[in-house]
Amino acid sequence: MSELINNREYRQKVLKELIMELHEGKSVDEVKARFATLIEGVSATEISEMEQTLIREGMPVEEVQRLCDVHAAVFKGSIEEIHRPENEAEIPGHPIHTFRQENRAIEALINERILPAIEAAKSRDGKEYADTLAGLFEELWQIDKHYSRKENLLFPYMEKYGITAPPKVMWGVDDEIRAELKEVLALLRDGSAGKEVILEKAAAAVGRVNEMIFKEENILFPMVLETLTQGEWMEIEEASDEIGYCLYKPAVRWLPAAQDEAEERTAEKELGTEYVHFDAGYMLPEEINAMLNTLPIDITFVDKNGQVKYFSQGEERIFARPKTIIGRQVSNCHPPASVHIVEGIVADLMSGKKDHEDFWIKMGDKYVYIRYFAVRNAKGEYLGTVEVSQNIKPIQEITGEKRLVED
Repeated sequence: MSELINNREYRQKVLKELIMELHEGKSVDEVKARFATLIEGVSATEISEMEQTLIREGMPVEEVQRLCDVHAAVFKGSIEEIHRPENEAEIPGHPIHTFRQENRAIEALINERILPAIEAAKSRDGKEYADTLAGLFEELWQIDKHYSRKENLLFPYMEKYGITAPPKVMWGVDDEIRAELKEVLALLRDGSAGKEVILEKAAAAVGRVNEMIFKEENILFPMVLETLTQGEWMEIEEASDEIGYCLYKPAVRWLPAAQDEAEERTAEKELGTEYVHFDAGYMLPEEINAMLNTLPIDITFVDKNGQVKYFSQGEERIFARPKTIIGRQVSNCHPPASVHIVEGIVADLMSGKKDHEDFWIKMGDKYVYIRYFAVRNAKGEYLGTVEVSQNIKPIQEITGEKRLVED
């Protein structure tokens, strides 16, 4: 066992040295030669550990990101095929099956349509080639959804398990690819650049896309298949529709194998009963209370029986409310002259005649926007009414743009 550990540490050291040599200016061929003589096989996990070690030792993420394409080329053909013992990822609807099917569709678009169009454009005059390529690159832009699902669904779970460097590096490269695709589309639509420049940039952009496919298939996907639970894959599958798909959409929903049901959705048990669980996330009661009091709005909730259950206590309140109103009927909290208005609003929201009602009034130097919303559960059943009030005068006075943080 010690021999295995020592060999693993030595191989990790060699991998690090190879990347550093590339960083210092050695050619890919020079590194490849040393790689071939010293390394027999490299796993996706070891590559991940190497990247994380470099970052922990002080190398900026941007540097690892800059080397990402180079070291992927060095490792190409040498990364071991790593599969889970069970073949869940080959089942249609599983998130990894969907990612892979999207990659096949992206490859087909590039190899069968975009690259031939680029080659054909070299011998054509006029601007027709630009319209053709623009249409193809607009199709390829669907890759933004592929990357967004990866970044917003896979990466959070990787970080949960302490795998932080690969997501940072890969997200940075994703953004570089997005920028290159946008640039190509802009040049094709604008027509101001020369054809040779446009075609060169178009070929380079799809080349980057193909490189990312290789990294996903040989590094990212094996890594997450080794790490994530069936319950976590189920949560990823359920969240995928909201972001969307790229050139392929799963026709069926994936469900984990029956024997794995015990591990599904264990987060509540692991977190403990002190947390309040929401449709998307969980918070401590202290966090919820502080967050609601931080919002620049007044919030009051009245339940389906007309009882005042809650109101926020921000620093700048619009309407003063004592805690003694908690538990009172909302009809008893308003002057007799206006109580019929409140009762009418609640009746309309409760019956379903309306989903919200809005008012706006001037109060001294404030312009107050008051909104009432019906609160319903997933079945559409009425649970109560929430009142939201805000001074919108500062918002109305906003002009221009502010994109940077000011001191």
